[in-house]
Amino acid sequence: MNIGRKERGDFPEIDVAYLPKPCMHCDDAPCIKAARDGAVYKREDGIVIIDPQKAKGQKEIVKACPFGAVWWNEEAQMPQKCNFCAHLLDKGWKEPRCAQSCPTGALSILYTEDEELRNIIEAEKLEQLGGSDSSARPRCFYKNLYRYNKCFIAGSVASGDDNVSECVEGIKVTLLKDDLIVAEQNTNDFGDFKFDRLPPNGGTYSVAIQSEKGVEKKTDVKLENSLSIGTLWI
Repeated sequence: MNIGRKERGDFPEIDVAYLPKPCMHCDDAPCIKAARDGAVYKREDGIVIIDPQKAKGQKEIVKACPFGAVWWNEEAQMPQKCNFCAHLLDKGWKEPRCAQSCPTGALSILYTEDEELRNIIEAEKLEQLGGSDSSARPRCFYKNLYRYNKCFIAGSVASGDDNVSECVEGIKVTLLKDDLIVAEQNTNDFGDFKFDRLPPNGGTYSVAIQSEKGVEKKTDVKLENSLSIGTLWI
């Protein structure tokens, strides 16, 4: 399985996210369309399977996957991918080995009707790679995908000077773009704030802090990738 790694931000605000890219078992799978002689097919239970005999030499199957979930076995001269442990499910297993063995519960398998799935997607804010308008209609959904494909602006609020300073809790911080409010929050116990889920290369934002004395200070930030703007003093 292809697993991507994304590091966001800079010191002192950095986070790292990992993105597994298994076969998405798409409803309208491009790999099935690209394959010849039925080399890739979708089972009645929705699992997409590559026939190892029929698929020999068909490198176009690899290129057809928009998610990079299919790779080329040079030695065997055939495309390969996750098969959802179909052979184990056929023997009575309730879920594939990856979900069964994951120690943190990061993976889950759902057997449900489409209407219930839509409710789950909405309640848990699940997303697809390529967005909800992906023509392939993938059946793999991600939670907290923003940690991989969105950006943040973070910082701290403090009072005093470089010699004696204290972090300031509960200060209102407002994020603006084109003088319109994008989001608001109060600094935490450590005087920190973090605005997340922002689009990359989003242009110029303004970060405004309101002091207890009613004095407002603004800092302009050009957002390309996630960043920390350091300490804002009041």
